[in-house]
Order: sequence, then C-alpha cells, then structure tokens
Amino acid sequence: MLKKALLAILAAIVLPQAARAADGPIKIGMTVPGLKFPFFVIMKNDAEKAAAKLGATIVFADAQNDSSKQAADVENFVAQGVQAILISPMTVDSLVPAIEAAVKAGIPVATVDRKANTDAVLVHVGADNVQGGRAAAKFIIDKLGNKGSVIELEGTPGASAANDRKAGFDEVIKKSNVKLLVSQTANFGRSEGQNVMESLIQKYPKFDAVFGANDEMIIGAVEALSAAGIKNKVTIGFDATPDAFQYMKEGKLNATIDQFPGKQAGDALKYLVDYVKDKKKPAKQVVYINPAPVTKAP
Repeated sequence: MLKKALLAILAAIVLPQAARAADGPIKIGMTVPGLKFPFFVIMKNDAEKAAAKLGATIVFADAQNDSSKQAADVENFVAQGVQAILISPMTVDSLVPAIEAAVKAGIPVATVDRKANTDAVLVHVGADNVQGGRAAAKFIIDKLGNKGSVIELEGTPGASAANDRKAGFDEVIKKSNVKLLVSQTANFGRSEGQNVMESLIQKYPKFDAVFGANDEMIIGAVEALSAAGIKNKVTIGFDATPDAFQYMKEGKLNATIDQFPGKQAGDALKYLVDYVKDKKKPAKQVVYINPAPVTKAP
C-alpha cells in the first residue's frame, strides 16, 4: 500500500513538471555503475555531447559501484521530474524495481550497455556482448594456432555484460583445441584483476593466453605478468579504452574489443528524445551494435 501511495504522489508531482518542461531542453537522468571504470567515463562524455545535439541535457549520477545507491539515484531522478532516464544497471536484477516505478510514474527508461530483467524499458541499446566474447576467443585461438591454454577473467557476477561475454567466449573456446584452464571473476577492476592474476599464476603456471572481460582487468593481469617476469603471453581485453590503447602501443597488450560506447549512448538517447517529443517507439525493444576486435591502437 505504501509503495502504491508513493507512486501516486510521485506521478502527481512529476507529470505536471514534465509537461511544463516540454518547451525547453529535455532533461534526461543518466546513471552508470561507476566512473571508476574508464569505459563509463567515455560513455558519459559522449552521451553529454549527443544530448546537446538532440536538444537535451543530462542530469548525471555516478552509482559508485553500489546497486542501492544507483536505485536511490533513479528514485531521485523521478522526484526531480526528469522527462526520461538512461541507465546502465549494475546487475540485471538490482534496478528492476526502480525502473518499473519510474515507468509507472510516466517516465520512459532506456538501458544502455547492461540489461535489466524487465520489459518495462522503452529500449535496450548495447553491444552484442556474446558476439564480442566470441571474437575474443577467436582471436586467441588464431594467435595460438588452435592449441595451448587460456585463463579467463570474468566481470561482475550478475552483470549482463559479464554473463554474455563469458557465454560467447566459453562457447567458442569449448569447440576449439585451446583448453580453458580457469575462469574467475575480478569484478571488472584493475587492482582486483592484478590480484586474481597473481594468484592464478601460482595455481596455473603453464598457460598461453589471458582474456579479460574488460580492459581494466586485463591491464591488471598484464601488470601481474610483468611483475612475475612472464613474457610472450597472448592478451586481449574488452572496451577499447585509452589505457588499453597505450598498453598496446607499448607492446604490453595484444588486442581489445571495441563496443562503441558513444554510439550506444547516442542511439539510446535518440530513442528517448523521440519518445518524449512524439511518443514514437523504437521498431525493436532490443538494439545491438556489433563489437569489433582492435589489434592496432589509433
């Protein structure tokens, strides 16, 4: 009963505010898992540029890698009377109640990069992370001549990007002659990636390649390899961040997977703006962008 009453109050406040704001710039709330991840810094910057071109402004909230804070940030967006919300949720389940409450209050929500387990969203725009995982696996198989062994560093448990990249990577590796020695989470973090890799080096001293499901983890792994004096291992990350490109230029990293965060955010914002202006819905509720391996730094 209390939740229903709160939703009614929010709707009574928000809908008139949204109507009054319709003549000015469209105000869109945006939240991502954390700006500690370079990928989301790129996404935020590109989203702000895209929003300006669309006649919109971004009200941004950094979840600081905390699901409860991100849910509270979404509730605050609703209370502030934003006209739309763009979310990259921490995990597939953590933001579902907040998303559904916002939609019930009359505010369209789109997810970007990471999915949420709800049909309430207007659209999800993201990279095809399963295909990205497959591409990383194919790169390693080709570099190793379809033999040898690989260590896999997974992302945050429960995050759709982590789940999908692992699914695609494991699918292709299992069909090859490359052995997957171990797959362990490092929660998309650089320092954790380094710590996990240091431990795995001790347990699995004979390996030929490492896949990190984002660039932060693979950079941490590369640092662990360097500290241990281990050379000539095939390494590939995911995100195509500036730091990854620098490591590639220095010959420390072989490749990364580009999933085009600016295009993801820009496309999602366009769908939101079109809906706010004309109630125009996307032709599809899920829109994928194909990621691509990058073997040479720009």
